[in-house]
Amino acid sequence: MRAVVQRVAWAKVEVEGAITGEIAHGLLVYLGVGKGDVERDTAWTLSKVVGLRIFEDARGKMGLSIGDTGGALLVVSQFTLYGDLARGKRPSFDGAMPPGEAERVYDDFVRRARDTGIRVETGRFAADMKVSSLNDGPVTILIESPGSERIAP
Repeated sequence: MRAVVQRVAWAKVEVEGAITGEIAHGLLVYLGVGKGDVERDTAWTLSKVVGLRIFEDARGKMGLSIGDTGGALLVVSQFTLYGDLARGKRPSFDGAMPPGEAERVYDDFVRRARDTGIRVETGRFAADMKVSSLNDGPVTILIESPGSERIAP
């Protein structure tokens, strides 16, 4: 499982002109599900996302997590995180989990995130989404679960 996490002042996602998810202060999470990802990849990735200490504390250091600050998550499915350019310039997405399975994993990630008590907004799985955000910092972190190593490039 792969996640690109951005600390944002705000973020929103629109589908067909309608806002499906919108947050103020928080984390924009682009989530990709790879072939072979299992429940422990979901749990591990989520624990990293909600535990990321990338918000400033009283000393001005990155010492606080999303839960510490009362922020929210905007989780957007992003199979293109598994784009492979090893052969040519057109990405291959062979490493991405098939859509039907990936949607179940994505939904499980969102459900588990909500179970933490953090406010969670989403895009719409497999839709053509327009994502807008104001990156704060900028701070962008790449998270890759240990299980993602099962997929060879």
